[in-house]
Amino acid sequence: MLLQLLKSRFAAALQPLTDDIESSLEMIRPSQDSRFGDFQANMAMPLGKKLGLPPRDVARKIIDGLDTAGLCYEPEIAGPGFINLRIKEELLSDLLQKCLTDTERLGVTVVAPDKRKRIVVDFSAPNVAKEMHVGHIRSTVIGNALQRMLRFYGHDVITDNHIGDWGTPFGMIIYGYRNLLDKAAFDKNPVTELGRIYRKVRGLVDGDGEEAAAVGKAVLDETAKLHHGDPANVELWRLILEHCISEIDRIYSRLNVSFDHTLGESYYNPMLPEIVENLLKDGIAKESDGAIGIFLDGEDEPPMLIRKKDGAFLYGTTDIATIQYRMKNWQPDAILYVVDFRQSLHFKHLFAAARLMGVSESVELTHVKFGTVLGEDNKPFKTRSGDTVGLEGLLDEAEERALAVVVSNDSDNQLSETERHETARRIGIGALIYADLSQSRESDYVFSYNKMLAMNGNTATYMQYAYARVRSIFAKGNVNVETLRGGDSTISLTEPQERALALELLKFDEAIEMSLRDYRPNMLTSYLFDVANRYSTFFDACPVLKAQDEATRTSRLLLCDLTARTIAKGLELLGIETVERM
Repeated sequence: MLLQLLKSRFAAALQPLTDDIESSLEMIRPSQDSRFGDFQANMAMPLGKKLGLPPRDVARKIIDGLDTAGLCYEPEIAGPGFINLRIKEELLSDLLQKCLTDTERLGVTVVAPDKRKRIVVDFSAPNVAKEMHVGHIRSTVIGNALQRMLRFYGHDVITDNHIGDWGTPFGMIIYGYRNLLDKAAFDKNPVTELGRIYRKVRGLVDGDGEEAAAVGKAVLDETAKLHHGDPANVELWRLILEHCISEIDRIYSRLNVSFDHTLGESYYNPMLPEIVENLLKDGIAKESDGAIGIFLDGEDEPPMLIRKKDGAFLYGTTDIATIQYRMKNWQPDAILYVVDFRQSLHFKHLFAAARLMGVSESVELTHVKFGTVLGEDNKPFKTRSGDTVGLEGLLDEAEERALAVVVSNDSDNQLSETERHETARRIGIGALIYADLSQSRESDYVFSYNKMLAMNGNTATYMQYAYARVRSIFAKGNVNVETLRGGDSTISLTEPQERALALELLKFDEAIEMSLRDYRPNMLTSYLFDVANRYSTFFDACPVLKAQDEATRTSRLLLCDLTARTIAKGLELLGIETVERM
């Protein structure tokens, strides 16, 4: 909000000096040290180099052309040409007032119509024949946060869960169903029994000797029969898929995640033969040793295979079909693939192939890659037995540990047993989501329940506590916040801690914009942490309910209200619920 105002004023002042105004406007940033003002404009140095003028002279020219009326105090030139800006308190109060009345958006404007896009977000995408595990948490929560922010910002968003529902894992389950199934166990809990037989067959295939080879061949035979439309295998696949989808939907519900579409690999399977033939006909794909591939790095380098020698298609073929389907039916301006970094080469090839097939350069194709969840040994997070940690167990453990925190904090038994469990659910699931999103997405991170549930530091638990702490003021003071917000009272900023909090609250739109610029939700978590810290400093220094007069009390209560709503909306955009009491 403030940054956009500054940029609009600077754009006019920069017009006589440069044709590349946008680059210069990107150099207006919040000051790192409040002693040097609220914002700093640093474009005079590069402009001075281009114009052959001393940067301080360029800074003076910019200031002379800058309309500061109602915006900021007289700008100051510092050092080699930095322009320091201090926003007027009257403007801060006016903008806060607008945020107060804008109950849904809190002053965050939607993206301009000419910049509005239709964006497909492809995320989560588990192989549904297997149990969802810790490796699925990152794609799921990062993709969900991005689609929430993109929608809030005004883009037309389509979410698609491109599940793996057609590959070899189903061949394993079909083989296991026919040879290893415990019918009683299946009737009691089909998902648990399907998981057991999958793990059993997986273990047999990964073993050594004749049995491993025989089971491996049988699995491939069952998969081939499925892919060729064998009625018995297709019927069994449908039965298995129904139970698998039901299970992953239940886990998505716990994470507060949903999708507009769930179009898995099986959906595109009928399209693959024609796609390969068209790629051959158009000269995009070529035959090599009986296989079909797209040679993207010259014929001396391995191609992107789209059909094996035995006629089997690959998941790259399915991904090409998926792009074609999305371009034809959804006409997106951008497609985001939230997939781990190990698939970087695959997406490099896929995007190159898409361009050869005619997907315009104006359509953004982005691999939103992320690192690995590690255990405390700095290796991929596993159970003590060496198995991949199941996502369901991860959620259960987070809620159980959160319940212990809730019970410990509720020593005076203000919460009912139902309220304790609901609060623990929100805290536990929120902690898990926030712990992931607060990391730089391309970095690996060490998973720790203790850290994610800590009541201090940049955690969801701390943010939820900060929200509950603010809200408790209204209960303690018997204040009807809706009535207060709808009155004619204004926010006045007389203390430096009030001003600092006001400035932070008015950076909400900037935090969302920064998060979406390179698809990094941790920019929003960092902002929310800064808001909570600014509020804590404000609360310690500025009495609210015991303020010296009614006008100051009301003003500070309104600041509290806006703080609580900003934290709540920020957490909502990350897919995290708040709690009223902890």
